[in-house]
Amino acid sequence: MITPPDRTPLPRDFFDRPVLEVAPDLLGRLVVRTTPDGPIALRLTEVEAYDGPNDPGSHAYRGRTPRNDVMFGPPGHVYVYFTYGMWHCMNLVCGPEGTASGVLLRAGEIVEGAELTRKRRLSARNDKELAKGPARLATALDVDRSLDGTDACTTGDTPIRVLTGTPVPPEQVRSGPRTGVAGDGGAHPWRFWVADDPTVSPYRAHVPRRRPR
Repeated sequence: MITPPDRTPLPRDFFDRPVLEVAPDLLGRLVVRTTPDGPIALRLTEVEAYDGPNDPGSHAYRGRTPRNDVMFGPPGHVYVYFTYGMWHCMNLVCGPEGTASGVLLRAGEIVEGAELTRKRRLSARNDKELAKGPARLATALDVDRSLDGTDACTTGDTPIRVLTGTPVPPEQVRSGPRTGVAGDGGAHPWRFWVADDPTVSPYRAHVPRRRPR
């Protein structure tokens, strides 16, 4: 008998821990996005940890700015950033308030509301590709900067909630370098994913962007 995923919301103290504890523990959890057309639920299969001032790859490495303000807490909030002038990416803030650590949601399996997601991800060749990559995940869940700062742990109405789901056993969790991170933080094995899951995005090392001559 297959036990259905636990749909109990994760409490704030789940996120009020070191980022390297929270990140692998998010695998198998459910992210539920409430939209005017109906709910979309995603099972997390790949994440990356970013450790604020201790991490050259983090947006908060050089301190607090208007862009990264949400990263400084409280934990359990959504941090959304815009990148390359075209894509949004979604993170979950963790650690004690003021620490500016967070987990990038890199990939997942759409387990509810796939018909809504397909309308946003017309280039996906199949449902396994609907949220295969951080920008695709945000697009699939209709996440943009308007949701930056959303409290995913509130007991009231919220457009995004993180539920207990079915945690992944430690023996099924893999780790390796983060995708596309350059410099001193490039080698940190802070990307975590579910072994052999078809929704996990391919690893890509950082490639310096060439400036026109």
